[in-house]
Formats: sequence, structure tokens, C-alpha cells
Amino acid sequence: MKKFLKPRYYLAPTLVAALALAACSDNGDGGSSEGTGGGDSGNGGETDDLIYNEDGIYSIDDFEPTKGEEGEAIDGGTLSVASVSSAEFEGTLNPVFYMSGFDADVIEIFHNYIFTWDEAFNYTDDGIGQIEWSDDYLSATVTIRDDVTWHDGEPLTIDDWTYAYEIIAHPDYTGQRYGSNIAVIEGVTEYQAGEADEISGFNIVDDHTVEVTFATASPATLAGGLWSYPYPRHVWEDIPVDEQAEHENTRVNPIGIGPFKVESIVPGESVTYSAYEDYWQGAPQLDGIDFQVYNPDVIGQAMQSGAVDLVLNYPQTQFADHAHMTNLDWVGRIDRSFSYIGFKLGTWEDGENVPDPDAKMADPDLRRAMAMAIDNDTLGIEMYNGLRYAANTIIPPYHALYHDETNEGIPFDVDAANQLLDDAGYEYIGDFRGTPDGDDLTISFAAMSGDATAEAVTQFQIQSWEEIGLNVEMLEGQTHEFNSFYDRVEEDDPEIDVYTAAWGVGSNVDPDGLWGPTSPSNYTRYTDETAQDIIERGQSVEAFDVDYRQDVYNEWQEYFNEVAPAVAQQYRIAPTPMNQRVNGYSIEVGNNDYGYHTIYLSEETPAVHGE
Repeated sequence: MKKFLKPRYYLAPTLVAALALAACSDNGDGGSSEGTGGGDSGNGGETDDLIYNEDGIYSIDDFEPTKGEEGEAIDGGTLSVASVSSAEFEGTLNPVFYMSGFDADVIEIFHNYIFTWDEAFNYTDDGIGQIEWSDDYLSATVTIRDDVTWHDGEPLTIDDWTYAYEIIAHPDYTGQRYGSNIAVIEGVTEYQAGEADEISGFNIVDDHTVEVTFATASPATLAGGLWSYPYPRHVWEDIPVDEQAEHENTRVNPIGIGPFKVESIVPGESVTYSAYEDYWQGAPQLDGIDFQVYNPDVIGQAMQSGAVDLVLNYPQTQFADHAHMTNLDWVGRIDRSFSYIGFKLGTWEDGENVPDPDAKMADPDLRRAMAMAIDNDTLGIEMYNGLRYAANTIIPPYHALYHDETNEGIPFDVDAANQLLDDAGYEYIGDFRGTPDGDDLTISFAAMSGDATAEAVTQFQIQSWEEIGLNVEMLEGQTHEFNSFYDRVEEDDPEIDVYTAAWGVGSNVDPDGLWGPTSPSNYTRYTDETAQDIIERGQSVEAFDVDYRQDVYNEWQEYFNEVAPAVAQQYRIAPTPMNQRVNGYSIEVGNNDYGYHTIYLSEETPAVHGE
């Protein structure tokens, strides 16, 4: 009989990336979880907080998302934060250029968003910025507080917000943030094309106020659709845009407006922060934070010994082995990340995704058959103890208002997959199926490296495809390190036919940012007239009506499953462990009462398992 300490609090979003889309490591979980020793399960021997789970399978009902204030705070102290990864973090510590979720973890400690939102991602008035909309939603007035400063002491101005748009829309911009959410501002497309020297849609009234004019009225602007990170003009204005991603201000000396400022960085490994006493929400309760990347193979021992206080990107495969630790509290929520299988269907050319009708994976029947062959429920249970489960659509339940839970998805059905391939003309040539033209068919599959679980999942997928007669081989016979994997996927490496990866979505549900015709993040490079029409209707004036917008995105989810340029594989439950001395922490979506500035320690030394 398995048992674990039931979390006693509820989670809130610690800085969910508004607008930002973060690439995630899908296979970075620690499969080789070491033994954690004996001792009674529970919190200091108490049993009231224990639940018993005989089959060892867990669900979101076993978690709450916030740990509030439980003990008296000590004076200061340093919080040890672990980010679990089998690879180094990339180190692009710049909100307009980063793509890795690990870099996002680093950024969220030293930076803040301008805006806040509720659980439905509608803007609230309790953040740095407030928005007053016109009746027709074609204009708005954005006002920011006058008591916010950058870590170098310079005051935050509204120009620092509009400057972010200037960088992202600049013709020399090298990042991947430009999309419809940026182009919705009047004059952005002309500026991006080099036809204008400034963005006409911004009329700065004073240091804290700007009048914004939109090219079109889009409902996305009401629900997390505006860019939210400020960007300090006084730091960047003399540095060419095409050099900013690699500049020392990104890699070595980043600054923000958050509760902690960066003191030192060991590239790819660790970051040391100190409290920013002039933080706009008040001085943090901690003296500092030590952030360090931990390999999944050793994170369990670090948790057990009290070497780490808070664990980000916790490996779900280890939960059943660690949940009984007496020195931990747990919070959890439905994650904003989901894993998917993507099919390479074109190339990125001159700012657009250009589908190739002759791509090896161009046949949607072939793509759907490959999706049908994988038993994601079994994977979720056997590999992740239920903390991952089969996905039905490309809009995850994190976007609860628009996720269509009634959609049947692409079901696991080996017989149907075989029939689909038979009907489409993929006849056997020896041990494997060939193309409808009678040629041999070998599919090159790219996957990320990780631990034993990552390798096992990859082999499970390949064997599943072999069961329906498809010859799928790992790219170059091996999995690939996180950063190099995404480099090759982004660059449309012609050796890749299929890849498995993950996305972490932001506050904006608009699919244009991930799957749109001009989105560089649309790694499948697929688009068509129907998909574009649905996206445009989701951005239309009619879509200000929530019911209409829900219908549009239900249609999007249905159509995406039909053409299947990518197929959502698994949604995730994100358990987050923390040492019992940690308080005032939440990962609950829309809970703006908590942040790194509210975290405090109730003991001088961390709790140790079994003591």
C-alpha cells in the first residue's frame, strides 16, 4: 500500500509566461530514482494529512496549489531553488529572446510582468499596469505605477513597455516572439517591414501613460494578448538589435524589476540572487536565492537531505518514490506544458511557414495512423504514475475556458491505424510498409535525451509504430541533447521527419502564436486556408463574445486533429516539492497574492527526511 503526504494548500501561477511560449524538455524526467530511506510517511509523524493510494496512481485531486503562511518567519535567509534538467540551461536571460522553459525559471525570479490576470486570463488591476479600453476595443490607455524601478535604480517608464514592441518588430530581430499579438498594434507591420521609423499606434502621454491604437479589434488583447514584459531602453538602445540575444546584458548581467536581482551567473549551471530592497511590492522576506540546475538522478537525495528548498521542473517519474519524505510539502496544478508529436511538413521562408506538398509526412492518414498507434494512457500510468495522461486536443486544460473536454481526440486504436494505412495504400514491402507509390518508407524520428524514462518512452513510441508496420528510426541512432535538439528542429533539419517535444503555453490561448502561418514557433511549418480562416475568426470582433470564441476554438481543436500536423500526446500534472520550512508560495493560475517576494523560511535550517 502506497501512501504520501497530502498537500495542505492550494497552488497559483508563479509567473506564467504571458504571451511567451516556452519550449520544454519532454523527456527530462528522472527515471533512475534512488531509494529514499525508511521512516514513517507523513509530516513529523502526524497522520491526519496522509491519504492512502493502494494502486499508486495519482491525479490532480491529490494536490492543492498554494502553501500559505504556516509558521513565524525567520529574519531573512537564503532559499535554495533547484531546476531539474539533464542539460544545462541555455542562458538566454532576456524576455524578448528566450525560448527555453529553464531560462524562464531564471527570468521569473528577477523580472516581473507589467500586467496581472485572473484564472480565466482576463486582465486585473492589481499589477504594475492598468488598462482602460475603448468601447470598440480599437484603442486603450495603459497606465503604469510610478514607484517601480529597475535594478540599476532607473525608474520604469511606459517607454520601456513600448520599447519591447520596437525590438520584437524590428527588421533585425533574431528571436521568435513576433506574431499576431505584436502586429495587432497599429503601425507595427509597417515598422517591421522597414517602411516606418516608429510604431504609430503608440502615443506616449507621459512617463507612465500611453494611448494605444490597434490595427484591428481582437479579443486576444483582452485575455493575456498584450506583450507583458518591459524592456529597458536605457540599457539596450545603443546595442544593435541583432546582437542583443548574445550580449553580456542577456547572458551575464541581466536586470529586471523583480524582487531579486542577479549577483552572479555560472553559465548553464547556477545563478545567485540578492533581495532588491526597493521592489515595488515591498522588500522580499528572503536575503537571497541560490538557483542551481540539478540532474534528475540526484535531485531525490538533495530533497531528502534538505540541500534544496524548492524544486522546479520536478521529474514526475520520481513522485511515487519521494512523496513519503517527511521533510517535504507538495503543491500541484494542471501544468501549462503538454507533450506532442510534430511532423515536418515544410520550411520557414522569408517570415512565413511554407508547406511542402511532397514532404514525406504530407499524408494526414499517415500522421493520424502514427498518433493512433501510441497508448498514451498506458505511458502515463506506467511511466508517470498517472501524473501524465492522454491528451485529446492541442489546446490543453490549462486553458480551461477553451479546452474542449468533449472532443474524442485521436484515440489509441491499433486496428484502426492499420486499416487507415491499408486504405491509404501503404502496403507491406517485406517487414515494413512502403509508400503508396511502392517505394521503401523509412521515417527519421528526433527525440530529446534524458534519463532512463526518456529512452524508454522513445523506444515505446518506435515499437508502437513498428506494430503498425512503419519503419521508424531514431535520428542518427540516438536521442539528442535539449538545446541541440531544438536548434535542429527550428532550423528545419531535412534529416528530421517526425519529432517529439513539448510546449509550455502562456496566457493567450490564440493558436496563431504556436501554429499560425507566420509563427516561427510553428515547427511543423504547416498551414492551410481552413486553419488560417479559423484563426482569423478567433481574432475577430465577433469573438469578443465568449460563447462564439469557444465555438471557434472547438472547431480549431477538431480540425487540428483531422489534419494532424502535430498531435498532442499527454497533458501533465505538475507536482512541486518544497522543504517544510518554505512558506508563502503558490502556483495557482490567477492568484496574484503570492510571488517570490512573499516566500519566507520558518526555520534557520532545512528539515531533513526522517528527523
